[in-house]
Amino acid sequence: MSLSTLKARLLTPYTRKLFQAFILLMTSGLSFVVLWLPIASRPLIYTLSPGDVAPQDIEAPYSLSYVSEVLTEQARQEAEQKTQPVYLPSDASITRRQIEKMRVTFQYVNTVRLDSFASPAEKIEDLLKAKDLNLSEEEATILITMDQTNWELIQNEALRVLEQSMRETIREDQLQEAIKRIPSLISFSLSPEEAQLVSKIIRPFITPNSLYSPEQTEMAKKSAREAVQPVVKQFVAGETIVRRGQIITPLTYEALQQYKLIRSNNRNRELISLLSLILVLTALIGLFFYRKHIPISGSLRFSFIIAVFFLIFLFSARALVPNRAVVPYLFPIPAFGLTITSLFGMELGIILSIPLSILTAYGTTNSLDLTVYYLLSSIVGIFVLGKAQRLSHFIWAGICIGATGSAVVVAYRLISPYTDLIGIATLVGSAFLSGIASASLTILFQYIFSQWLGLTTALQLLDLSRPDHPLLRLIMQNAPGSYQHSLQVAVLAEQAAEKIGADAMLVRVGGMYHDAGKALNPAFFIENQAGTSLDTHDDLPPEDAARVIIQHVLDGVELAKKYRVPSRIQDFIREHHGTMVTRYQYARALEKANGDSSKVDIEQFRYPGPPPASRETALLMLADGTQARVRAELPETEEEIRAVVKKVIDYCLKEGQLDNTRLTLRDLTLITESFVQTLKNTYHPRIRYPEVQHLSSQKETVLSIPVKEKE
Repeated sequence: MSLSTLKARLLTPYTRKLFQAFILLMTSGLSFVVLWLPIASRPLIYTLSPGDVAPQDIEAPYSLSYVSEVLTEQARQEAEQKTQPVYLPSDASITRRQIEKMRVTFQYVNTVRLDSFASPAEKIEDLLKAKDLNLSEEEATILITMDQTNWELIQNEALRVLEQSMRETIREDQLQEAIKRIPSLISFSLSPEEAQLVSKIIRPFITPNSLYSPEQTEMAKKSAREAVQPVVKQFVAGETIVRRGQIITPLTYEALQQYKLIRSNNRNRELISLLSLILVLTALIGLFFYRKHIPISGSLRFSFIIAVFFLIFLFSARALVPNRAVVPYLFPIPAFGLTITSLFGMELGIILSIPLSILTAYGTTNSLDLTVYYLLSSIVGIFVLGKAQRLSHFIWAGICIGATGSAVVVAYRLISPYTDLIGIATLVGSAFLSGIASASLTILFQYIFSQWLGLTTALQLLDLSRPDHPLLRLIMQNAPGSYQHSLQVAVLAEQAAEKIGADAMLVRVGGMYHDAGKALNPAFFIENQAGTSLDTHDDLPPEDAARVIIQHVLDGVELAKKYRVPSRIQDFIREHHGTMVTRYQYARALEKANGDSSKVDIEQFRYPGPPPASRETALLMLADGTQARVRAELPETEEEIRAVVKKVIDYCLKEGQLDNTRLTLRDLTLITESFVQTLKNTYHPRIRYPEVQHLSSQKETVLSIPVKEKE
């Protein structure tokens, strides 16, 4: 069993769908990994805490103004610390209590002084034990020995000075100052010894009369805190939040949190959010491929390459875009959609641009406007590029990408109070640079992938259709009849392709090259034989003649490979006869065998194929067969042309040549009408115009007889 046969058996339509589903799931899983892991050159999120060392310079990705709780709390604490303690007004009851306490003390002293049973030493000892008196032994002795008149004078003066002192407001922090003022209040009529004794007696009774109020102090502090206005912290885009090697302070940590640059230790919410987004986008792509038939659906290699291309773009974007101010608007995300469009079509380019735009901007600090920026720029660029048939289409696509991106920038940034006109102008310039870069990269990627995957692009087809292409020049020089036949077939097939929505340009170019192999043996084919030449088919056995005819398909493939014609064009060379039989030679062989088909090996007269595998190659087969029959039978009316076309289509259907082409009955009807119309315009009768002969001698004019001829 050959490798190709084994591959055909293993890769059934069902297994192909399974493999494509596996590629889609793997791409989704790897996209999740790309978004989950910290791969950014400037990480989008850091695992930091206050007190850690900054691993690198961290800049503000965009301008931001926010109320700083850290700075506000610092201001509140400063206001609280500046708040003075609150004391109650002077309490007269405290003064009365202290005066009464002094009187009680004096009564005790009087009792000690008048005690007739105690000795002077015992009296002194009793005074020293008095808790409200802080007298020395010498002062106690003076007080005991003092006469009653002086003692009464001291009592009155002490009471007076105490009352006067306590009339003033005395707080705890003012107590020592009040005690220091006592000597200045004592009457100068007393002797220094008596004044000192009065001062010594009064001191213990001086006490604060204005008490500290914790409740009112707390209320004052609370009022001071509430009076502090919230402190606003501002950052300009590109401003350094913290430099590499610096300690992460609470203020810095708060700024990183405001920019959502700090990763929480509990990432369950992030995990669920990311998984939800990936699942939705995977379902979107899966449903699209389920509902729509896309050209890549038959090729696992194409699916794999697109998946890798998608992941490369996503990885590059996630490495460069996060935590930057201008780079996100410079990154050429639209290049991905443009490349897919130029290779596989507009629908696929749009649908794959959606997840790439969303995932690239997901989790960034300005994810909403970036998503809209990428998505609208890509879609507008794809619509402008269209089928990418001209270089100017790429240029206009780049310009429109820049204009769309600029409009999105203005729409989202102009209303922001923190974006200046210079910043907006910078982003607008970045949008146009992104458009130019996207168009340029698309041309490069298109060329690389078309060469690698064997795809044909519109630019390649335009280049292949130029008459100065080496292979076309070879055909034109060696087999001019085959070249003209190929041009007629190409026009016939191209007109029909436009009717059924097939790739008309591909069909036209494929038609121009489909008989390239005849250039190696042009004289054997009737369109290259002069009118007087002998038919070389009759000079060879039917089997040999069939082999030479069939060889033009193989020779054409070899020439196409030699001149590096894309494999998609080679399909037209291989499939334009499919696996049909060279009927003329097979009929001659049957005639020589007296009609006994068992004596003729039909496989010697069969083209190697394969049968057409696309609408485009099927169109070429039908156009080639129709054009050959029309040249042979020369139908003159529209009904005769229609009959020839139907014969060709019915024969191909009967031979099973159209089974793998997805052509519908409606398509075949449109093809028939297109062929009939084109052939009718090509082979309609023309009138031979009269010829005028001038006789020099008689100056007579002779008119030729009008006759009809076929063009």
